[in-house]
Amino acid sequence: MDKAPCQIRVRQFSHNPGKSAVVSYVADWAPDQYLASEFFSFRLEAGRAPAITRYPCDGFLPGLEKAASPDSALTLLNENVFAFPRRKIRVDLVRYRPGSRAVLRHRSGKIKLYVRVMRPSALPHLLNAAELVGHSEFAVPRIVGSWKEGGVVWLSEIPGQNVRKLMRRAKPPEPDAILDGLEGLWNAPCHSDSRAFNLRGAYNRAKRTFRHALRERDEARLVLDSVIRALDPFVRSWQPSAIAHNDLYDDQMLALPDGRVAIVDFEEAGPGDPLLDVGNFLAHLKWTSNIGRTPKHDVSGAYYHRLRTAALDRLKWNEHELNLREAVCLFRITTNTIRRPAQDWHERTLSSLNLVLDCLR
Repeated sequence: MDKAPCQIRVRQFSHNPGKSAVVSYVADWAPDQYLASEFFSFRLEAGRAPAITRYPCDGFLPGLEKAASPDSALTLLNENVFAFPRRKIRVDLVRYRPGSRAVLRHRSGKIKLYVRVMRPSALPHLLNAAELVGHSEFAVPRIVGSWKEGGVVWLSEIPGQNVRKLMRRAKPPEPDAILDGLEGLWNAPCHSDSRAFNLRGAYNRAKRTFRHALRERDEARLVLDSVIRALDPFVRSWQPSAIAHNDLYDDQMLALPDGRVAIVDFEEAGPGDPLLDVGNFLAHLKWTSNIGRTPKHDVSGAYYHRLRTAALDRLKWNEHELNLREAVCLFRITTNTIRRPAQDWHERTLSSLNLVLDCLR
């Protein structure tokens, strides 16, 4: 008889009120079972029967099952990358968001490749985004192969240290190294088929999430209403102004031994807003230092001020315009308290929304 897992945890809750919901779980086994954790999810859509997926089988990511199996992954490498000199490879799961995307690592000896798995319809945009970030001063992983039908791309590994981890050890890169990389991207030529960042859509999804979770006359709901009144006019009037990264924060970057910074996640790159790039990074730093559960030596709060000062001094931006963008990004990040529920989700939501309101004062 099969044994049951010793623990099942909610990993993420993604909800589009009135339309759909995806609840992801992790099943952990007892240590003496020597079994890896398993991921499964339930997808609920209005008018349809519930759908259950269990990693690596995912109907929205047709290439994931083959890319996640060592045997079939080796075949894919030989067909789409290069003649692989070994008979065995190791496959590691880095990240997985059911129905949306996954990041794997294929390793054999000194050969190390990152594998991005997505919906096949998203592949052309990723390839275009890779071309755009190639104009930046960032070090960028090289695309070494792709499988169009499966929505799979292989990228070279860049040896470096994750900037978020360095932030926790009080050793982040200089802000100017990040701004150096960004300025080249912001000056990149725009292709006619480049997909613009949809700020309004992202903002409206966050609003729906908050309104569904927070009761009328709730204190957090009152703060939410104040935030929305301030942000709505800005979001309605916002337009892309240049090529931008569109999802910049510390976990997307590596610090290299020569002092440069590498950008390893760039699929959102396209027409956007340079101030929004910096505002998003600032919002993540503010969230981490005020709401996140950070280790003792984390310097996210201090780095927030260093990056903000460096950007304003170097680029001569209007401070109020940067505040608006930081606020709208922090507003979106705050949905983490609802999408990744914990016992204190309501208190953290209220604290986060008050931080957004502070940005707007």
